This record gives sequence, structure tokens and C-alpha cells, in this order.
Amino acid sequence: MADPRGFITTPREVAERRPVEERVKDWNEVYPGGPGRALLPIISEQAGRCMDCGIPFCHSGCPLGNLIPEWNDLVWRKDWDEALDRLHATNNFPEFTGRLCPAPCETACVVGINRDAVTIKNVEVAIIDKAWEDRQVRPEPPEWLTGKTVAVVGSGPAGLAAAQQLTRAGHTVAVYERDDKAGGLLRYGIPEFKMEKIQVDRRINQMEREGTVFRTGVQVGETLTGHHLRDRYDAVVLAIGATVRRDLPVPGRELTGIHQAMEFLPQANRVALGEEVEDQILATDKDVIIIGGGDTGADCLGTSIRQGARSITQLEILPNPGTDRPETQPWPTYPMIYRVSSAHEEAGERVYSISTKEFLGQDGHVSALRLVEVQMVDGKFEEVEGSEKDLPAQLVLFAMGFTGPEREGLVDQLGVDLDERGNVKRDKRYMSSVDGVFVAGDAGRGQSLIVWAIAEGRSAAAGVDEYLSGSTNLPAPIPPHARPLTV
Repeated sequence: MADPRGFITTPREVAERRPVEERVKDWNEVYPGGPGRALLPIISEQAGRCMDCGIPFCHSGCPLGNLIPEWNDLVWRKDWDEALDRLHATNNFPEFTGRLCPAPCETACVVGINRDAVTIKNVEVAIIDKAWEDRQVRPEPPEWLTGKTVAVVGSGPAGLAAAQQLTRAGHTVAVYERDDKAGGLLRYGIPEFKMEKIQVDRRINQMEREGTVFRTGVQVGETLTGHHLRDRYDAVVLAIGATVRRDLPVPGRELTGIHQAMEFLPQANRVALGEEVEDQILATDKDVIIIGGGDTGADCLGTSIRQGARSITQLEILPNPGTDRPETQPWPTYPMIYRVSSAHEEAGERVYSISTKEFLGQDGHVSALRLVEVQMVDGKFEEVEGSEKDLPAQLVLFAMGFTGPEREGLVDQLGVDLDERGNVKRDKRYMSSVDGVFVAGDAGRGQSLIVWAIAEGRSAAAGVDEYLSGSTNLPAPIPPHARPLTV
């Protein structure tokens, strides 16, 4: 193990972010030089806090099955090359998860039962960032080709993971993406201040050098139909995500100035990357209201701050969860607690137990929201009498999540069955009801975390490889029915 007394003698530390007054003036990552570099001075001692427990529940908290105690020990010993090997053994893209994953592994950490958990996510990102800086991350092309072809539709984390695994297994893989560049929501949904796009670009470059082909700007289901895809390839992987957005059909919804987060964020990302966007949705000098209290809402918050919003309010219909782990969500489950992202440190107000009754307008444009306090009674939200109030807003952003994959076009053309939640149904090998068509990520699971998407991509790749080759040596970390640790 690492330091035998580290979890007792060494307090938990995390990297310091750049000062708020500095970072809100640019779009760079909030950590100086990136989180990995910011962590290096303290990371060996932090890795030494891992107690190498007899049953590492962090493995259960992480759907990828990351070998956390192993690379903690290696980082403590400063064996960075071996730590990188152990990290890549289970995770294709640790620089993505190290920045974006909410770290369910840490809430399952045994040290966290009665002390502060090990900074697992910080160790992970320090290993991979140092490896990129030292040029230790190299292409791993296959030794031979199988002659089999695979189309992966969607270049988010699930699609990228499946494509990389299948390419390395020797199959000829083409990834189709409807946007002009690969990466899916990693590129245009995640703001630069959370993850700079160099992280995506160099993984795409690595994959291209391994042999994966990327075909961007292709709307599969329109310019290339599902039938043509099946005729052209031996297998197809649907990694199209869950992109049907939740809406809020209350009076005044037709007013202008009300937008989905995924209309607002991609435009802001493009501009931050130096592209020109016509008729950009801007928060500048506006009272902004964000409906939805999750990570996407926080991304809208940080973006609005950098665009110079006059005021920002983030609404959540659920009550404030509090800072302590609820008794109904004991260790090692992932608890619903009050969390503060980098964007929440910068500005804005969060309001809980609140619901929108109506959008008010002036000259056809939204001018305010009529809100009412709510409380949970017998599992249903009920309005608190006399709690109505109006809140000014010239820009409203919906960050309420997604309900499933788009059905029109590709899904309908392929004729795959859907489950009761509207996701693409799949068997234990991740194959849909149509022979040779597989599904990975949010399209089959429903809206979930990046770490689950990568795990699904790796698992689906094993199913595809077995389908094409008769057997497989590729790892399959989770079955399709697996769910996060719950009570």
C-alpha cells in the first residue's frame, strides 16, 4: 500500500482555482495551467491517503472499475509510467472523467466513512495531464486487421470509447458526427472553463493515428440513411445520446428570449473557440434565469457570468438537499447533497423549492417569470398558498435534462425496439432488436454521467467484437442493466 498512516496524518487537499476576479474574464480552465499541473505539488501525499482497504468500494462506485488503489500507490511512489498504464487499463479518456465526472468513486471510498475521502479524481487527472505533458500518451494501432467494418454513429464519450476499443481490436471503424467537428457534447456542450478542447482534439488525433476514421458534418438518417449504413457496414453502434430536451409548457412559453441550454451553450463554445456565430444568444446586460439545478445549469451560469449578465438566478423545484449525507443515502451510495461548482463560486443565486407558473412578456419578449414556492406532499409538489412572486428576466434558459434519443430519422429507419422509457432496447451484449445494430451510452441507458458513457462504450465494443469475431478479449466493465449504487 501507499503511506500506511497517510489517511490519518495527511489532511485532504485539492488544487486551488484561479481567483474569481481573474477567471471570469477569460474562458480558460479555472485551474492555473489545468487541474493536473495545479495538483502536482500535493498529489503524491494525497495519493498516499489511500489505505488500500481489503475491499475497495471505490471499484463499485466507478462503473469503469478503475484500479484506484493501484495507481494511488504508484503515484505515491512517483512511478508515473506504471500509474498511466494502470489508469489506461480501464479508462480510455481519464482527462475527460478527471475534469467532468462527479466522482462517485469518492463517495464510495472507505476512508470517507469517518474521514474526508481520498481525492481520487484529482489523482486521476494529475496522472493523465502529466502523461500528456511528458508525451507518454501514444497511438496504439492494431497489429493486424480483421477485415470487418463498423460504423459508430455519434462521437460523444460512448461513441469514442467504442470506436477506440474496436479499432484497437483490428476492425475498420468509421465514426459519424453531425456537427462539423468530433466530440459531441464534450466539444460543444461543455464550456472551455471546465475542459479546454485541446483535451478532445488530441484524443481525436490519437484515434486517427490508430486508424479510426471520422466523418463529420454527416446527418445520419438524412444524408446517409440507416438502411445504407446497414448495407455498408458489418455492424453499427448507435451512440447518439439522449438529445430530446425537456420543455416547460406553461403560459407564455411562446415568448422570445426563452431557450434550451443546448441552444445557448454550443454557440458560446464556438465563440470562445474563435468562431463566428450569427444571431448569438447572449446574456450580456440581462437578468438571466436558469431553470434546472444540475451541471448543465451550472455551465449556463458560468457562461452567463463571462458574457456579462446583470443578474443570474438558478431555479430548482426540489428542496435544498443540505451539506450532510442523508440517513436514507448511507455510504457507499452517491448522496444528494449541496455541492458548489466553480461557477457557483463566481456569482448568481440559487433558489430551491420553486416552480414556474407563467412567463410574462413585453412586446413579445420575455420580461419576467411568475414563480411560486412548492412543497412535497405525498410524493407530489403542491403550491404554497400566497407565495407567488415575479422575477425579472430577459433571458430564460432551460437546463432540465433530456428524455431520450431522437426517434425521427435513424432510429425509425433502423426499426429498433424501444423500452418503456423511450430508450433503445438492447440485450446483454448491447445489441438492439435489429441484428448487428448495437447501442451504447445515453441512447440506451437514458441521460447519465460521462463515466457511465465510457463504460458503456467499452462494454458495447466487447459485444460488437464477439459478434464479428466469434469471441472477444475486450473488457466489458458493466452489463446494460447495471445502475449506480443506491439504497
